Amino acid sequence: MNKYKKLALSILFDAIGYITFLIPGIGEFGDIFWAPVSAWLMTKLYKGNSGKIAAGISFVEEALPGTDVIPTFTLMWLYTYVFSSEKKSEDGIIDID
Repeated sequence: MNKYKKLALSILFDAIGYITFLIPGIGEFGDIFWAPVSAWLMTKLYKGNSGKIAAGISFVEEALPGTDVIPTFTLMWLYTYVFSSEKKSEDGIIDID
């Protein structure tokens, strides 16, 4: 998948997390369903150990009250494509110089 499609999906998934935060009372109950879904989506969007660690962080972030404003998916995209020291190709395979 193209890295810009991943960015768009990451922003969308973060927005879904925000929606549950915006509905007082009911919103935190929605996190019971969204937390495991967001963790699963994170493992599908970002492969390897980084994706698994991010999935755990995403689950905890969505499950804890009041932390829905953290853009976990977008932060993972930034880590993967901007801040990571490994060079990756468009398909996510590590390039060796």
